[in-house]
Amino acid sequence: MEELKFHNIINDALRSSPTTHTVTDPRTESSLWPCPIASPADFEDAVTSAQTAFKTWKLTPLSERQALLTKLASNLEDHLPLLSQILARESGKSLLLSELDVRNSIAQCLHYAQPANALSDYVQFEDDTVKIIATHVPLGVVAAICPWNFPLILSNLKVVSSLVTGNCVIVKPSPFTPYAVMKWIELARGILPPGVLQVLNGGADLGQMMTLHPGIAKVSFTGTIAVGKAVMEACAKTLKKVTLELAGNNACIVCADADLPKAVKNVASGAFFNAGQVCVATKRVYVHENVYEEFVKRLVDEVKGNYTVVEDASVPSVFGPVSNKVQFETVKRILEDCKGKGYDIVAGGEVRETGNAEGKKGFWLEPTIVKGPPDDSVLVKEEQFGPILPVLSWSDEDDVIKRSNLANAGLGASVYSSDLAQAERIARRLEAGGVWINRSERPHMGAYFSGFKDSGFGGEMGKQGLLSYSYTQSIHFAK
Repeated sequence: MEELKFHNIINDALRSSPTTHTVTDPRTESSLWPCPIASPADFEDAVTSAQTAFKTWKLTPLSERQALLTKLASNLEDHLPLLSQILARESGKSLLLSELDVRNSIAQCLHYAQPANALSDYVQFEDDTVKIIATHVPLGVVAAICPWNFPLILSNLKVVSSLVTGNCVIVKPSPFTPYAVMKWIELARGILPPGVLQVLNGGADLGQMMTLHPGIAKVSFTGTIAVGKAVMEACAKTLKKVTLELAGNNACIVCADADLPKAVKNVASGAFFNAGQVCVATKRVYVHENVYEEFVKRLVDEVKGNYTVVEDASVPSVFGPVSNKVQFETVKRILEDCKGKGYDIVAGGEVRETGNAEGKKGFWLEPTIVKGPPDDSVLVKEEQFGPILPVLSWSDEDDVIKRSNLANAGLGASVYSSDLAQAERIARRLEAGGVWINRSERPHMGAYFSGFKDSGFGGEMGKQGLLSYSYTQSIHFAK
């Protein structure tokens, strides 16, 4: 791939930096391109530019903002091959999954470009004495602090939500995957007024500046529970609006009457798509004791047949390496704990270490299934965010719901049953922001996406998600 250059984008201008860092390709462990790190002065300039732009951007009619979202979608489409190749290198995804990252971002732009999917004024109350209208007022400058697992999708979601509601936005991509997001915003220059959409690369220090700066009106953060709590504490100092999408140790409940062939395919996809590095991935599976053994056997066969290490990123595959060394070590630690305690590993369990006899490189772990680990095991209690799945059994509905509802399991859940009344009854008792019945967990941009308990604060997507990017103003007309 050609040698590329990357820049912070401030007020539509390219800005370099004397300080850079490089990212490691998760498939090859080779170093990628130098990436400029934004300075505190760069950040101050970006905030000033955004505040200036906001004075006129907030007055832009909704229809004009939506037309610009359509132009952003076209721009993404024009540059899909380049952005997909960059994503594949920095994230370790196959080109197939990298193209999906770009195409979903295009779909997000087009979704919110539709009038029916944006916020509009409405009558809250009316009688003989008064008519009360609700209108939605933009907040100001949004800081989007983004994760590494789906760099473009999860950055773009925060961007389009900000833009369609009349806000300006400064994007901070994950330092593990900064390249595609930075190149996308560079290529989008000229579509929006200068200062409306900017990007700065940096680490935790930049994120902290964003949470503390009085010129930032809202922070939208996706990441870990621990960092999310620190973000919320810092934002409280200036009473910022804040949205947090945090850990999801998501439970899946398979009932005795489930259609096992379909359930197995969906559970395997839910658990091992992108090597389990999905916020709502299936992280724990509870299977009714009457079908437990058959389910495990079928799942092992499905995973061994369809989720394998494919080194060539150009070969279509939905399974890949762990995306960075830090997460690789985290998942290895959990796997080593399982092995050390003698848990029953019925599929996978092998780790590819750099410098082994075959000379292979990359942050690869085989898709791994652990049969019947105890409820107090690290694998069950922690969100693994990688390709290792515990499969446990259950017999009592009340008990399995209690076991499912961990504090860190409030993002998503799934239920498989041929009895839809039973499935819905269980779903309504699960303490999770989204529950999927007879399918794996996949967020839909038309549905509100939020976490219960430790899994988040507020939410995104759907019309309800846009409310967190706006003030609601009530206008009272006397009659």
